[in-house]
Amino acid sequence: MRLAMTAAALCGALAVGNVSAKVSPEDAARLGKDLTPIGAEKAGNKEGTVPAWDGGLTKAPACFKPGGRYCDPFPDDQPLYTITSQNAAQYAKVLTPGQKAMFAKHAGYKMVVYPSRRTLALPQHVYDATRANATRASLGGNGEAVNDAAIGIPFPIPANGHEVIWNHKLRYRGEGGRHFNNQFAVTTAGSYNQVTLREDIAINYSRKDATPQNIDNVAIYFLQVVTAPTRLAGTITLVHETMDQVREPRRAWQYNPGQRRLRRAPNVGYDNPGTASDGLRTNDQYDAFNGAMDRYSWKLAGKQEVIVPYNGYRLASGDHKYEDIMKKSFINQDLPRYELHRVWVVDSVTKPGTTHLYKRRTFYVDEDTWGILLADVYDRRDQLWRWQESHPIMYYDRGFIGIAGETIYDLQSNRYLSQNFSNEHPELTDDRFPPSYFEPASVSKQAIR
Repeated sequence: MRLAMTAAALCGALAVGNVSAKVSPEDAARLGKDLTPIGAEKAGNKEGTVPAWDGGLTKAPACFKPGGRYCDPFPDDQPLYTITSQNAAQYAKVLTPGQKAMFAKHAGYKMVVYPSRRTLALPQHVYDATRANATRASLGGNGEAVNDAAIGIPFPIPANGHEVIWNHKLRYRGEGGRHFNNQFAVTTAGSYNQVTLREDIAINYSRKDATPQNIDNVAIYFLQVVTAPTRLAGTITLVHETMDQVREPRRAWQYNPGQRRLRRAPNVGYDNPGTASDGLRTNDQYDAFNGAMDRYSWKLAGKQEVIVPYNGYRLASGDHKYEDIMKKSFINQDLPRYELHRVWVVDSVTKPGTTHLYKRRTFYVDEDTWGILLADVYDRRDQLWRWQESHPIMYYDRGFIGIAGETIYDLQSNRYLSQNFSNEHPELTDDRFPPSYFEPASVSKQAIR
């Protein structure tokens, strides 16, 4: 694998102290020049297979109707090539260990690769906030806290792995809304049970009027309610995700309809099983990675060109039923779109004296969006265990990146979990929820009703 090591990556090999260095005004001035406004390389690669960023997708295509589902802005794009188990070795330099393992395990697995489209386009106030964060934001608490950042990417010119993962966790996704997360734990025979979760989200960090002072240490408010199947309906998870997780760890509560009480839930995090996931994901695998990072050492290994899921409009289409997508061994690979992009590579290994179900994980973080697109997951024997991918789409009328779905493949059990699919449900709405909506007393009243 070809790694482009940078000075930042070399810094990332060092342990994170209580405070990370802020970039100089001279370095910050690169944003919007040779770097995009949030820190990616603006230029394409020398082969021309990764294009230059030209401002992203700022205009809705003719097929889009306001208030309707997102349609594919590139319907005339034709595949460049298809990677299969027969020719995967030819593309080894741009595949991750997890991808190679999928080709080795499944003769019918394929990845259809299209021209690369750098579609990210954010509002100007997010670019302005990112520029401000670059010279003032810092890490605290051995990497478990972000100081003096709001709205924009906190570390657009990262110096270590902690900063890259914080960029993922705080990347701009609008100010929140209501989303339906449909989750499918698929058996070895290809059958599954569907679990539908209604998720109400307020991204406090990204409010247009947010400042480092008025965020009040809460980055995200998250309320998840199981609506189906009947046996699980009414189960609630409430989370207040904090900015300084040393001063105040994640606040979490759960409501069980049988107990009819909202209780504090310190187990909502780390490697505890995710809601109704049949043990196929941990809590910290939602959105590829979330929550505290203190059980791992994090190393920024550099940048790499990788084939990644991207612009997954076909996969998100309302024309496809869930049964059209969830197939035996893997999702219907005629639907995802793959492209060649540059990613930051971040390696994480459990620290001595700590434990996690996953001893080691390697994350592949999109340079344009700061979203984690792929993750290779290893067990305590250092064997590749699971492989995870996220399929992003640009919400071109709203100015941020959404998601078509996520998959977590268990390479040892030959099962997989799909989550965050909404093909037969409404896409993310623009509902605005005040902080009071996420107070435990308010949620308790909703639960009892």
